[in-house]
Order: sequence, then C-alpha cells, then structure tokens
Amino acid sequence: MADVSKEELLHIAKLANLNIKEDELDNYLANLQDILNFSNIVNNANTEGLEETIGENDKYNVFRKDEVKEFKENELLLMNAKEQERNMFKIPKVIN
Repeated sequence: MADVSKEELLHIAKLANLNIKEDELDNYLANLQDILNFSNIVNNANTEGLEETIGENDKYNVFRKDEVKEFKENELLLMNAKEQERNMFKIPKVIN
C-alpha cells in the first residue's frame, strides 16, 4: 500500500475540521499508515471456505415475557433501602 503524504493528511484533517500542528504531523502520519496497513491485511485475509455470518444466531428481538412475580421476603429486600415508607423504598422526588 502506498504511503500517505503530508498533503493528503492535511487535506483529510481539513475535511474533518482538525487542527494538526506541524510537530504532530509525523505522529499522525504513522498512526494513519498503521491503520491503513491493518485494514489492508484484513481486506486480504483468506476467507476461503468460511460461511458468511451476520450475527451469532438467527434470533431477532428476543424478549422475555413481562410477568409480575411476588417477592415474599420484603424485609430482606428493604434492608438495602436508605429510607422506606409503607413497606416500599422511599426515593427523592424526581418530577415536579
């Protein structure tokens, strides 16, 4: 892959509205070149014999059923409450 020139980097920086200082150019060039080299490796990876996958499985929008379950140990649960009122957590008012 061809090296990125300083002019190309400055053009990209201008498009991205980045202010790159002159003393930072070499560092940015090296980082950009590393990224492009890695993307070239990924693009040229051997995928012969691999099946195309989009996700881990074919299930989409899997939701659990919304069920009310009774919790019988309220005292144990309310031990974590900073404040409680009428056997419930008491929290600060959030809506005026």
